[in-house]
Amino acid sequence: MQEREMVNDVLSQINSSLTGYANVIAQSSNPQLRQAIQQIRNNCETFQYDLYKLAEQKGYYHAAQKADQIEISQVRNLFS
Repeated sequence: MQEREMVNDVLSQINSSLTGYANVIAQSSNPQLRQAIQQIRNNCETFQYDLYKLAEQKGYYHAAQKADQIEISQVRNLFS
């Protein structure tokens, strides 16, 4: 497996983990457990962002095109 594939694979796995953490946090009634999972999620988000920046620098990952102001307004109106 090439480095590019490994980086993209890890990014995908981290994104899935973040979704899982969000579900656990939302369903947790124990404040200590909730806080512990939030800290794990925060660390995971930091790692994901650092890996994303590395992947972007190496040309392994290309973010979607930035939305223009009209597109942003249209989406904002959908949720207003």
